[in-house]
Amino acid sequence: MELSRLSSLRNKKGMARYRINIETAYGVPVKEIRVLAKRIMTNHKLALQLWNSGIHEARILATIIADPQKTTKTLLNNWVNDINSWDLCDQTCNNLIAKTRHAHDHSLKWSRSKKEFTKRAGFSTMAALAVHDKNSPDEKFVEYLDRISVESNDGRNFVKKSVNWALRQIGKRNRNLNRLAIDCANSILESKESSAKWIARNALKELTSHRLKFN
Repeated sequence: MELSRLSSLRNKKGMARYRINIETAYGVPVKEIRVLAKRIMTNHKLALQLWNSGIHEARILATIIADPQKTTKTLLNNWVNDINSWDLCDQTCNNLIAKTRHAHDHSLKWSRSKKEFTKRAGFSTMAALAVHDKNSPDEKFVEYLDRISVESNDGRNFVKKSVNWALRQIGKRNRNLNRLAIDCANSILESKESSAKWIARNALKELTSHRLKFN
């Protein structure tokens, strides 16, 4: 496998410092994976094979070359269920899930999961949609704010960071959602949970910045 020839022990050690699960990793930098993906282009059959290999970088590559149009609900559920690292979770959400027609429904469903990385996938998908889905109405993202408010008390590190990420990205989408996201953050700030307070304070710092501009 070409990925194995791109392995880097130094990069693998760096991944571990960032709390990436390196159990099946070669240590290939993501930029190298993307170069390889450009050569392969879309290849859904190969994507399935790569994911099933279980190799960390192969799975990241799979999310890039998979065909969103051929990606079924079952496949998304299976892949998200396999995720065991925050970086693979976020790559999967950004590279593939947010580009499928199932993204909105699945983000809401996964945000209710008790599994840490499945729940993270829900909020990471919301964050990706806030950036890349240019056509959905604000109402979709208001629904996400409701989920963010409910789940802000989940103190697990990989969950709270994705909840915060989703809140910030929604609040940067447009002026109306910025106002609603700030209201959401202020409401969360009233919680007694330290995780909720961190989510709110961190988001408010960015969402109230004078550097944030809207058309």
